[in-house]
Amino acid sequence: MESPMDGPMESPIEVVRRFCAAWSDNAGTAELAAFFSDDAVYHNIPLAPITGRTAIADTISSFIRPGPPGIEHIEFRVINIAADGPIVMTERVDVFKLPDKSFELPVMGTFEVRDGRIDAWRDYFDLNQFTSRMG
Repeated sequence: MESPMDGPMESPIEVVRRFCAAWSDNAGTAELAAFFSDDAVYHNIPLAPITGRTAIADTISSFIRPGPPGIEHIEFRVINIAADGPIVMTERVDVFKLPDKSFELPVMGTFEVRDGRIDAWRDYFDLNQFTSRMG
């Protein structure tokens, strides 16, 4: 699979910055999945983890789709970002756009980047807040 990087190896924080920007730029499922390693793990805490690039792509495409009750767009507003080697942490406000409304959700994310790809992504948020706003 083609790398989502251009030129020399990016630092982990640069990879995560571009990944978050890709969501805001309305990137497609294939573009977003290209950021992940083949055996990456995506875990929306407290839901079950998803393992593998293909399963992650399927998960992304299952919740971003036009028309009710789907989410049409998600913007990642990065408030703070910090890195310690391959570990990158983000404080974000994710803005969800649905056909008839939009809402904001505070999120803390932890990313593990290996060889220029996301190897693990864990997001922590209030599930009750999310489900009540999805309505």
